[in-house]
Amino acid sequence: MPFALPEHLESRPIAVVGAGTLGRRIALMLATQGAEVRLIDSNADARRSAVAYIEDQLPHVLATLPTGKPGFIVSGDDLAQGVDDAWLVVESIPEQLDLKKDLFKKLGAFAPADAILASNSSSYPSSQFVEGVQRPERVLNTHYMMPPDARAVELMSCGYTDPSVIALLSQVLQRHGLTPYVVQKESVGFIYNRIWAAIKREALSVVADGVSTPQSIDAIYTQTTGAKAGPFRMIDAVGLDVVLNIEEHYAQLRPGLPVGPRELLKRMIGEGRLGRKSGCGFYSDY
Repeated sequence: MPFALPEHLESRPIAVVGAGTLGRRIALMLATQGAEVRLIDSNADARRSAVAYIEDQLPHVLATLPTGKPGFIVSGDDLAQGVDDAWLVVESIPEQLDLKKDLFKKLGAFAPADAILASNSSSYPSSQFVEGVQRPERVLNTHYMMPPDARAVELMSCGYTDPSVIALLSQVLQRHGLTPYVVQKESVGFIYNRIWAAIKREALSVVADGVSTPQSIDAIYTQTTGAKAGPFRMIDAVGLDVVLNIEEHYAQLRPGLPVGPRELLKRMIGEGRLGRKSGCGFYSDY
């Protein structure tokens, strides 16, 4: 049965579940067309920090768009209230499958019947947590990179996704200054992250093997590729705990991956070095 796309998008809110590093950045980009954006998180400190970040960055992002209008940021911890009347709900919670399964089951019950339910998971296809969701044809992955600096978004079907959902988001996201890329078939790691995972894992292996330092690797990488940041600056930005969760997931799917990168990450996390969000990771100048 075809999915009836949501209507009156301009007057309905967008909800982002998770106020962490990526959740707040997604909310920032979605708040550039005048809509109300609801940021939902049980952690009050995370909500306050996220709202402050968005309010600080929004004028700069709007200045980069040909047309834009500041949206309204509302934060809270009530999931049912937060998704009420939303036409789009974006999940951006930790990369733990059980958490995502539980959340999407709730979203299927709480969100309006015509709401599009999107996951920002960087490694789990939404087909792995769509079971039990009412109207699975509205579920898909919308994998954001690291906006506002990197504005690519990968759109991938859960296997049930109505093609009209992907077509609609491909249009709407462009208005927000984002560039959609449609993944042609289900892929763990989508497009970019399959390539990035190999670079990231090998960079970690080089350090774990004692061949070089994070600083030297970043220096040679940026000099030879022209990239603005090297692998370890990027790992610090994402968070070592998030990267470890992703690597553990890949290791379950692909036996034989080297253990050195995961052991290195575990040691550093045990020392409280999570990256930029903790003030110290592979670098300590945050």
